Amino acid sequence: SGGTEPVLALLPGDRRADPAKIALAAEAGEARVARPAEVLEVTGFAPGGVSPVPPPPGTLVLVERTIISSPVVWVGGGSDRHMAMLSPPELVRLTGGSLVDIAQESA
Repeated sequence: SGGTEPVLALLPGDRRADPAKIALAAEAGEARVARPAEVLEVTGFAPGGVSPVPPPPGTLVLVERTIISSPVVWVGGGSDRHMAMLSPPELVRLTGGSLVDIAQESA
């Protein structure tokens, strides 16, 4: 796929990912949001229903660091109607993710 590697970026629902911060954390020249067909191809799930547990093999997982202050997080459970509740430390453990600053600054 032209030297591109997928990155699974996990952020609170009220935050937006910052492509420049994701590129930096992934040690990549640039980052962009995956197209719907790419999301389906890499994860097996349609956008809006991606389950991060388990992450696709070989996928770098980045977790927005502010998520750790939440008591619980809700993540996609495989469809747009299914969710799973986890503690943030459990989300990091189950995904093998790294806690990093990947969110856009709040307006």
